[in-house]
Amino acid sequence: MRLLKGFLLNICLALLLLPLSVTVFATEYFVESQDDYKAISSTLVAGDKIILKNGVWTDFEILLEGQGRAEAPITLTAETKGQVILSGLSNLRLAGQFLTVSGLVFKNGTTPSSAVIEFRKNSDELAFHSRVTEVVIDNYNNPDKQESDYWVAMYGQHNRLDHGHFVGKRNKGVTIAVRLNSEQSQQNYHRIDHNYFGYRPTFGSNGGETLRIGTSHYSLTDSYTLVENNYFEHTNGEVEIISVKSGKNTLRGNVFFEARGTLTLRHGNGNIVEQNIFLGNGVEHTGGIRVINKDQVIRNNYLQGLKGYRFGSGFTVLNGVPDSSINRYHQVENAHIVNNSFIDVDHIHLAAGSDAERTAVPINSVMKDNLIINTDNQQPFSLFDDVSGIKLSGNVANTQVPAALSSGVKRQDVAVKKAKTGLLYPVTDKLNAGATRDLKVLAKQETGVSWYPKLPGVVAFDSGQTHRVKSGAKALLAAIDNAADGDVILLANGQYTVSKLIKIDKTLTIKAAQAGQAQLTFERSALFEIRDGGSLKLDGLTISGANSPDAAGNTVVRTQKWGMVDNYRFVMLNSHILQLDINHSFDFFATGKGAFADEISLIGNTFEDVSGDVLRLNTEIEDLGIYNAEYVRVKNNSFNNVQGAVVKLYRGGTDESTFGPHLVMADNTLNQVGHGKRNKNKSSLYLHGVQVADILQNMLVRSAPISIELTVGEPVTVIKGNIFDSTPPPTVIELRVKGPHTALVEDNKTVNTEKR
Repeated sequence: MRLLKGFLLNICLALLLLPLSVTVFATEYFVESQDDYKAISSTLVAGDKIILKNGVWTDFEILLEGQGRAEAPITLTAETKGQVILSGLSNLRLAGQFLTVSGLVFKNGTTPSSAVIEFRKNSDELAFHSRVTEVVIDNYNNPDKQESDYWVAMYGQHNRLDHGHFVGKRNKGVTIAVRLNSEQSQQNYHRIDHNYFGYRPTFGSNGGETLRIGTSHYSLTDSYTLVENNYFEHTNGEVEIISVKSGKNTLRGNVFFEARGTLTLRHGNGNIVEQNIFLGNGVEHTGGIRVINKDQVIRNNYLQGLKGYRFGSGFTVLNGVPDSSINRYHQVENAHIVNNSFIDVDHIHLAAGSDAERTAVPINSVMKDNLIINTDNQQPFSLFDDVSGIKLSGNVANTQVPAALSSGVKRQDVAVKKAKTGLLYPVTDKLNAGATRDLKVLAKQETGVSWYPKLPGVVAFDSGQTHRVKSGAKALLAAIDNAADGDVILLANGQYTVSKLIKIDKTLTIKAAQAGQAQLTFERSALFEIRDGGSLKLDGLTISGANSPDAAGNTVVRTQKWGMVDNYRFVMLNSHILQLDINHSFDFFATGKGAFADEISLIGNTFEDVSGDVLRLNTEIEDLGIYNAEYVRVKNNSFNNVQGAVVKLYRGGTDESTFGPHLVMADNTLNQVGHGKRNKNKSSLYLHGVQVADILQNMLVRSAPISIELTVGEPVTVIKGNIFDSTPPPTVIELRVKGPHTALVEDNKTVNTEKR
């Protein structure tokens, strides 16, 4: 008996000492190669620490798995934070319990799998109670822009993603995705906090969200994900910056700075959106919050300077679909919209999206104690259907509001002043309306990492050095090779006969020292080709196609023909383009398939004798909501004897998640434009699916008509103040909505001087 008691005592003592012994035997590994890592990766125990040697690790697929403990996690980190670079085909997967990764940088490559970082090994082995902190993913993109992947995919439960730096996602796919596609990943209680989400360029179709929680398939499932104290700067991918597609999530304390799009409660019920700051600073398409589904709480948020409209407006309550399928629009019910401040928010849309399908108006909802101040005295509300299901009370606005809202919105002049946080509050403290005065405005430097710079997403033209070039193609080509991003190549007077294709892979300005006195001709099928990383500005040049090959399909400027992942810009000012007619279909500018321009601008130029189109932006013809340019600006130009169109701009499909395309065509003269036999559209300007078009004060003489085809969304088209001389009037066709078109066509003049 005594021996048995002693044995049991020893067993008890061993069990008590077990956690200590595991910690005592924990090991720190300094790993210098992938082979070294593989040798230890299957033997890791609680408390182990792996340190990766500083340097560039190429094609390194890291799997961190093991069973750590709360007080003794298994840790993977860098020798020096920020100096371990994962490049090429590299990724990171975590599987097990209590794992921590920190200090890594992913750049100059792409993931070989579906995500750069995954909180799982495979569909059965997930991560729990694990953390990825102080990790950078910088422009780590698949070279095929339409190939979809995630940068971070969160599976499992009780995981944390914090103090990360995520900038420059350019290919299709959500930057951060919370996945609910198994029971082990539902009701997950993940935490996403203190991350810096930097520039995400406009994607030009669906698939550009920065954060998504769930999917429509699991939208009636609760996630309990907490998204707090993150900074979203210029996250412009598409109309949904955050897409919530699950229930019981909390989004609070986040800052959205000049971010185009909205925080969208797309699917799922019972989410809380509170204490968030939206600062648009008057940037186009900056939005706030879009509300769909049941039991949503939107309280104590501050929204200022937002210009977005429709689904991307400063605040939107959407109509639903009766008996909606799980992937459509569920009716808004029991929404609580309380104590929010809307300062200089252009648009607040209620019952938005009302159409033949979306007929279920908001019901049993409350909108109270909100403050609405517009310093331009323009009231922001638009009502698209019956809003009697939203009970308004205690709201204060400094403008008159629609009659249907007036009983719940008090009209009152409210003086505001700036607090130390930079937010505007009423001078009087007697108002109960609006956000509380103790709102914290998260500073950008409080997010991400301190050891990696938060740089602007786009290099500005003319922001670098100026290189003066003597006449001659050799000197021009050498200067381009030696230039850096943002530099200016200043050309002396003279002739530049270029025998090579000039490939532009940096932000560059090529300018004549004296306007019109630097003359360029070229002997290849194109003069300039814009490639990934490239943007081009031309100023004061004379460009002739006289020396181009006698073949069809030449261009002055083109993008690379396929495979671009970076957005680009093209601007041309005060230049003279002539003799683009050595053969047929000689275009001035032609886009490759998949290329996307943030901006294409032609201002103050003269075009003469063009056998093709001036701007051919119509390669995305599969009708998938994809298009080639966000902003096209054509102002104060002269077009003479152009056989094609000045602009062909196409966006097909039914997707409603994009902002553009946008076109401004103003103060131009078109003389004998559009009559070429190969101009299939028989138009001087051809627009299909363009969301915003302003065609103002142009003169068209003996030219083909303007042709506009309206498709999805609520396109805004204005044709005003133009003169059509011996030119047919514009044609506007509504392709998808019954009834007359919505374009504003007014104050135009039609004359016929040919008969005089």
